[in-house]
Amino acid sequence: MTHPFAITRIHHVAYRCRDAKATVEFYERVLGMRYTNAFAEDHVPSTGAYDPYMHVFLDCGGGNVLAFFELPNQPEMGRDPNTPAWVQHLAFEVADFDTLMAAKAHIEAQGVDVLGPTYHGIFRSIYFFDPNGHRLELACNIGTADQYAELARVAPLMLEEWSVIKKAPAHAQWLHVDPNPPV
Repeated sequence: MTHPFAITRIHHVAYRCRDAKATVEFYERVLGMRYTNAFAEDHVPSTGAYDPYMHVFLDCGGGNVLAFFELPNQPEMGRDPNTPAWVQHLAFEVADFDTLMAAKAHIEAQGVDVLGPTYHGIFRSIYFFDPNGHRLELACNIGTADQYAELARVAPLMLEEWSVIKKAPAHAQWLHVDPNPPV
């Protein structure tokens, strides 16, 4: 199928925050992101509605940008009560397992509770929350070319089976067996 245009990358991903300054400080201090710029308006450019906001942008590396909106005139931010807290999250990649473990130690030293590392077959990851209640994940890839190829091969089969039975297909059950569990 040909498509009339091509997306070149994600320009930015935006989430809501309780306090723009505290959010920027957290992401700089805890994750080493670089605060690059901010937009502040009293009227929303796309709708014209009066809704003062601060929109801050953080460089995540690799051309990736994470942004937040502080909306002081809106009701207190919440989350979807019908979606478990572990589902909606932001996942960032680190170079390798040693880096992942160094990140865990650094984040815990900042007073942040960290879960993991958790084994996911082709990557290991740790989890924690930012000051806004957003779940964050740091992950390091550990998969082999053969494993990625096998996952690509079974992906359509798994999706088709899932769409019918709504239970986990067993095509990639090997992802759940950790051959080298951390000590």
